[in-house]
Amino acid sequence: MNLLQRSLIEKAGHDHGFEHVVTSDPDGVLLASARHAASAQVIAQPAGSYLLLLRAETPALLPEMRRSFPKQRQTDGFSADTVASLATLLRRAAGLARALPSQAANDYEATVAGQLAQLPAYLGGTEVERLVRQRVGQQKFREAMLDYWGGACAVTAVALPEVLRASHAKPWAECASDAERLDVFNGFLLVANLDALFDRFLISFDDGGRLLISPTLKDEVRSQLGLHPGMALRWLSDAHRVYLAWHRLRLNPGSA
Repeated sequence: MNLLQRSLIEKAGHDHGFEHVVTSDPDGVLLASARHAASAQVIAQPAGSYLLLLRAETPALLPEMRRSFPKQRQTDGFSADTVASLATLLRRAAGLARALPSQAANDYEATVAGQLAQLPAYLGGTEVERLVRQRVGQQKFREAMLDYWGGACAVTAVALPEVLRASHAKPWAECASDAERLDVFNGFLLVANLDALFDRFLISFDDGGRLLISPTLKDEVRSQLGLHPGMALRWLSDAHRVYLAWHRLRLNPGSA
């Protein structure tokens, strides 16, 4: 690996979620970040290509990366023919590392503790803490959803943040723990109209990701809302299916 290759790798890491260089030697560059627990080792290959090796605390990272880049997966990592391809891999890995359990939960606890510590003593109390936890939790859940879904709707692929909502499958108030509330698999990033319908149990998704619509929504209303046959989630993991099974039980009053 020459000096130019090393510089390109370090810049790609810095710009795409791995801002710290842990080690840099002839065998490769080891990158890390203060924002998540994953690390990335990049090895320069012959003919200007790169091999990316990832290490992460969450076991879900590598399966999600393999699903995202099926053509670039290798036995021991992911291949990139260009620096641009390497940047795409790093950016996705960093986004997943921030979104997947339990990084979001760790960030949540640290943020809640920091905000509670800044409150005047007279504002302390159980109710204030509950409100802070809910506000911070919803913010962290949205951030995790944006990272996981690449900033685009899970169904339509619309990538306009102003109209995207982080929609829980199992509602915040009915979750048994903060880990469940903040689980990126407990819901989907949806455009506002789909979010409203999903939140009110007027739509759901089957185990194949296909849209289910409550019979209470008549054909004219479905058309006005932009619902049509063939709509489906862009992808679906087994972890999503657990929460969707719960959500479908509440579909109003059944599926069509």
